[in-house]
Amino acid sequence: MKSHITHVKVRYAETDQMGVVHHGNYAQYLEIARIDWLSELGISYKSMEANGIMLPVYEISFKFLKSATFDENLKIETLLKEKPGVKITFDYSIYNEQEELVTTANTVLVFMNSETKRPVKCPEEILKKLGL
Repeated sequence: MKSHITHVKVRYAETDQMGVVHHGNYAQYLEIARIDWLSELGISYKSMEANGIMLPVYEISFKFLKSATFDENLKIETLLKEKPGVKITFDYSIYNEQEELVTTANTVLVFMNSETKRPVKCPEEILKKLGL
């Protein structure tokens, strides 16, 4: 469906003593990419929350294929997997500077009413901006 590219530079604090990105930092990279994806659509995550919609992570998975290292510029491709309903699913491919696939990932998030903490359908605004 809709894909978007985000670039992230690996900071020293995100690496271990070998200069390799610690696996725990990849979740942050995905969050940066998701927010960038929404922003590209013209949707502010902050305004979505102000309008009572939260998007907590329901599932997350990674497959680590190569090491990313300090000071590398990573390219993250974020792909909307299917039409959002109550859940929205993204696939990610993270590439190093040599265009080698470093990591693949998947997240499933749930649209949630921030007041009731109950799942809700994807806001119409997002569906319209996706042309759905």
